[in-house]
Amino acid sequence: MVLAIPTLVLSTALPAQASPAIAHEITAAVPSVQAVQHNTIFASDAAAAPVTRDAFTATSAAEMLAASAASYSGPSVAALLANPPYPSFSLDQVVQVALQYQGVPYRFGGADPSGFDCSGLVLYVYAQFGISLPHSVNGQAAFGTAIAREAALPGDIVIMTDGSHNGIYLGNGTFIDAPYEGRSVLVRPIYTDEYFIVRVGI
Repeated sequence: MVLAIPTLVLSTALPAQASPAIAHEITAAVPSVQAVQHNTIFASDAAAAPVTRDAFTATSAAEMLAASAASYSGPSVAALLANPPYPSFSLDQVVQVALQYQGVPYRFGGADPSGFDCSGLVLYVYAQFGISLPHSVNGQAAFGTAIAREAALPGDIVIMTDGSHNGIYLGNGTFIDAPYEGRSVLVRPIYTDEYFIVRVGI
């Protein structure tokens, strides 16, 4: 990584009636500067040194995400759907499976334990029960059956009304979700009242 620090430029306007003695005192008080025309003071070494790259290279966020995804060697969604580890669907088991992924980093478009986005987490968890969901909040909302909040059970899917986010309901106003870039999968309160519940498998 190359760090470029611009040269400090100090500008001071002196009153029109300032004497040469005052200008000299200001200049003398700051040894690295010199007075120039129009009573303005600039750094004497204002010319920037050429910047060199050295031997360092930058890694983009996309490259880091690709490396993270490439390092994951577990089952894909397709492999889970072909041979689900939990062939009998159970909302209780959905919760237990989802809780295993706490701490997995958010990754836009992610749908495996190298990184999840919100619908990718739901997709991956449900794939372990042989249920093939679309990889989008609105697609998952349409796939399930909307149910009353009072009827919600842990393992159901929480869908934000504006289609911006979703997660897996855990009961008592909480859910597990992959929030956003820089965060990880976690259990937290449902942060808005603008949501509804869908159930898959009925």
